[in-house]
Amino acid sequence: MMKKSKRRLFYIFLLPALVVSVVLATAMGAVAVPPLDTVRIVLARTVFSRDPGRLAGIPRGTVSIIWNLRLPRVLLGALVGSSLALAGVTFQGLLRNPLADPFTIGVSSGAAAGATLALLLRQLVGLNLPHMIPLFAFVGAVLAMFFVYNLAKIGATVPVVTLLLSGVVVSSFLSAVISMTMVLAGQNMQGIFFWLSGGLTMRSWQHLWFVIPYLVLGGLVLYSFARELNIMLLGEEAAHNLGVSVERTKKILLVTASLVTASAVSVSGMIGFVGLIIPHAVRIVSGPDHRVLLPASAVVGAIFLIWADVVARTVMAPQEVPVGIITAFVGAPFFIYLLRKKKRDIRF
Repeated sequence: MMKKSKRRLFYIFLLPALVVSVVLATAMGAVAVPPLDTVRIVLARTVFSRDPGRLAGIPRGTVSIIWNLRLPRVLLGALVGSSLALAGVTFQGLLRNPLADPFTIGVSSGAAAGATLALLLRQLVGLNLPHMIPLFAFVGAVLAMFFVYNLAKIGATVPVVTLLLSGVVVSSFLSAVISMTMVLAGQNMQGIFFWLSGGLTMRSWQHLWFVIPYLVLGGLVLYSFARELNIMLLGEEAAHNLGVSVERTKKILLVTASLVTASAVSVSGMIGFVGLIIPHAVRIVSGPDHRVLLPASAVVGAIFLIWADVVARTVMAPQEVPVGIITAFVGAPFFIYLLRKKKRDIRF
């Protein structure tokens, strides 16, 4: 009964909260738009697209602000937040490490290195391909995942300890690459700085398609392994004795969670702590069952990043603060709390 009540809470509370967050966040900004007008605009451009009379009384500029600027940005924030939270749940369950998050195995550093390289080529050579930065970031993330996995692999197995160490090594090396890129950029390093800080500024509808396929397919794959994740919390040996193909499960979950992270980071930059704090916050309410924890974390992650982005674009309006700075202000104290709690749990 307890599990059913938790799932019922998920469907009754979280999903409507997500819808309300999207509407309110889209309505908020330098030009305030009534939420009802926001809903009218969205419905007129989707469900009632053949009935232009639905927009009567709403200025054309307001329609453009909502549909072309704010709504894609808010939806992209929801997708990125869901992706990072899903990956965080997966890494924490797979590595059995409460401090693990999507940045653990170097995927985000790979994306950052790819994006900074694209920015440098654009500034120095004038190379400007369509969606060049997201493409370079995604390729960098996938290559980083490939190197970390093969560096950690011992024979046919991938031990958790070597995986974590490989992630640290690759991340450190890529950080040096990013620093060197910023030095080469010289006075033109501002674009690199803002990308590394994380943000959703000037994102369009096209950017959503860099995330949606990976989030949908990756989310389905991760949820299908919820039972295996529950069992692996007991330890790899116990999971093996209970019939789980540990190495196969590890490989699938690592690749899937890394691809989900890569797609998110490729369009948003380095947004930290979402994959760390959201799984813990949800786990306090839902418990450790990944059948509830995975979808609930995805929705809460979306809501959290939507409102973090609202703060980022309104707290110092008209100047915007990178949303990665806002999540760091929230996430860093939470990380310190987790670290202190883990230290108290250690017994000598």
